[in-house]
Amino acid sequence: MSVCQKGLSGMLLACALLLSGCVTVPDAIKGSSALPQQDLVRVMNDPALFVGQESRFGGKVVKVTNLNGKTRLEIATQPLDESARPRLGAASVGRIYADINNFVDPTDVSNQYVTVLGTIRGTEKGTIGAASYNFVVVDVRGYQRWHLTQQINTPPQPIDPYIWYGPTRHHPGYWGPNPYWGMSSGPAQVETILTE
Repeated sequence: MSVCQKGLSGMLLACALLLSGCVTVPDAIKGSSALPQQDLVRVMNDPALFVGQESRFGGKVVKVTNLNGKTRLEIATQPLDESARPRLGAASVGRIYADINNFVDPTDVSNQYVTVLGTIRGTEKGTIGAASYNFVVVDVRGYQRWHLTQQINTPPQPIDPYIWYGPTRHHPGYWGPNPYWGMSSGPAQVETILTE
């Protein structure tokens, strides 16, 4: 195996490890089943069928109610990504009541993005504004609060031009560093993401 091949295989392994590390679910919301129930629409269509099942839902906390020994979060749920983060910009698929068996300060979670893991208890009648609504109720075992942050995605930078030798389509007789490999593809992009 040549030095270039060893270097390339090492870079591919590093990229694979880096990418696999990015797709992890935080321990607090991993759960005990391979894939907790995450389809709220399905649960709302026949809630009795899912009572007692482990579930994982996430979205934006729209209301916090503190009771004696319990905190109830009203969450406008959104689809989750492979890391169990709510998908920013996705429309709400419904609302749930997430009951946490201790005190959670409303200033810590109000208008924040969370993912909760717990057991589906059933449904409870409530209201959204003046409209009546059947909320799915989840007894929470763990939850993750997410932080909105912005990251700058820079386009790929030029790679070492001395690695790539050969003719280019613009200069078929040229043999030397290929100036068209790995060039920048545009300006940096700012993206809003959720982080732990």
